[in-house]
Amino acid sequence: MRMTETVKQLLIINIIFYIGSNYIGDVAYQLFSLYYPENHSFKFWQPLTSMFMHAPVYGNGSSAGIMHIVFNMFALVSFGSALEHFWGAKKFIFFYISCGLGAALLHVGFNYFEYHQALAALQEANIPSNAIAAIIKDGKYSNDILQKIPLSILEQLYFSFNGTSLGASGAIYGLLTAFAFMFPMAELGIMFIPIPIKAKYFVPGLIAVDLFLGFKGSSLFGSGGTGIAHFAHVGGALTGFLMMWYWKKNSFNKNRWN
Repeated sequence: MRMTETVKQLLIINIIFYIGSNYIGDVAYQLFSLYYPENHSFKFWQPLTSMFMHAPVYGNGSSAGIMHIVFNMFALVSFGSALEHFWGAKKFIFFYISCGLGAALLHVGFNYFEYHQALAALQEANIPSNAIAAIIKDGKYSNDILQKIPLSILEQLYFSFNGTSLGASGAIYGLLTAFAFMFPMAELGIMFIPIPIKAKYFVPGLIAVDLFLGFKGSSLFGSGGTGIAHFAHVGGALTGFLMMWYWKKNSFNKNRWN
């Protein structure tokens, strides 16, 4: 299916944001990435702008940033064009933005839980407020604190407060959910799995993996963190599911009669 007009415009906006943010550097990422709301770097526009940002191209030649935007834009064109073809531009863009905002909301909500959980653990251990402030601000702590609190709690406090999220993945997961809703028998291929999988199995399986990794806090292939906002993915998918369920439930209201 050819690329539809709104998808094309979203693709162009994402590419402009990507090139511009890589050219400008950290200033752009600090302004447009999504920060935790209690962080002084948080701006009210970030839940929207963060969905057009993608990981930068690193000076060490890493392709991580390029792959981030390539995979997201490939999915946008592949699934978004099919949905816009059936829905039209207005309904599609409303759905896309809503899923992106839903992703940001769940991500921030989980960060809020993690931050205050870690903060309560330090307070219960009678860690002085100035020492807690140093951990939050600069990630600095004394060895004495590690006698009372595990390092994982200190990292949880610091990264939940100072970490940022960016990318179109939350909105993309919403599109995937909508696609599975509308075309459950469509067969989808995934890298490393040579057998096509029906959308009604593929999408729930993908979301289940994200949910597992989000709670586990680590990569499927290692013991370290993934660096991926798994709950943003789940939030986008959940928003997409709720919207599709509501639209399907009310799709015949205008045709009913008493």
